Amino acid sequence: MSAEASRSARAKHPASAPPAGIDDVEKLLSREATAFQREIEVERILKAFKLNPYEILDLQQDASADDIKKKYRQLSLFIHPDKNPHARAPDAFELLKQAESQLSEKPKREEIDAVINQARIVLLKGMQLPTTTPDNDPKLKGLNPPWQEQFLAKAKELLIEEEVRRRKAIKMNLANEGLEAKKKEDEVTARKRKAEEDAQWGRNTRATYRGLADGPATADVDATAVLSVDAVATTVLPLEPV
Repeated sequence: MSAEASRSARAKHPASAPPAGIDDVEKLLSREATAFQREIEVERILKAFKLNPYEILDLQQDASADDIKKKYRQLSLFIHPDKNPHARAPDAFELLKQAESQLSEKPKREEIDAVINQARIVLLKGMQLPTTTPDNDPKLKGLNPPWQEQFLAKAKELLIEEEVRRRKAIKMNLANEGLEAKKKEDEVTARKRKAEEDAQWGRNTRATYRGLADGPATADVDATAVLSVDAVATTVLPLEPV
């Protein structure tokens, strides 16, 4: 059959179209699958260890700054409460933002990395392996529990210890600040009391001075009066002869 005849035959008998409604069903299934995946991702974030931002973002420790930003944008759109029907999507979204913020802040990331690296060192020393042994070293394969599981557990343990120390330090600082504030308050109260005592002493002193100033004048008047009376008596009433 010539090419022209083949085209003519196809024109007379076109390929059958999919039954009506198949496309709608596929779209619905796709939406349901996407919604299910969104909810699964929310559950994963909620179950992740809260003090390990790498675990929350599902990233390796050697992730670059661009990797962190890209992963955050991807997950934030995927689990955003406006697009995710999960009841705790807002909680997962907040955890995601916090994890991205911690890894984007260089000093904070360095602190977290230091604790996680310490976990690796502790485990490797316990296995009598060099502390520079990479995670994919053959000596770390076939372990029970697996190396990655042991590593995450030790990192979790040390991160918790570090968080406890941090909270104790904050509590101690607050206590010290409270003592300092109480000390300053006591000093202010003492100064006020001293000022009030000084003021009262001044009032008492002035009253005493006024009393002393008024007292002698009255005594002089009384003495003068007595002398005047005696003089009059002596002058007016002469002595009778014996």
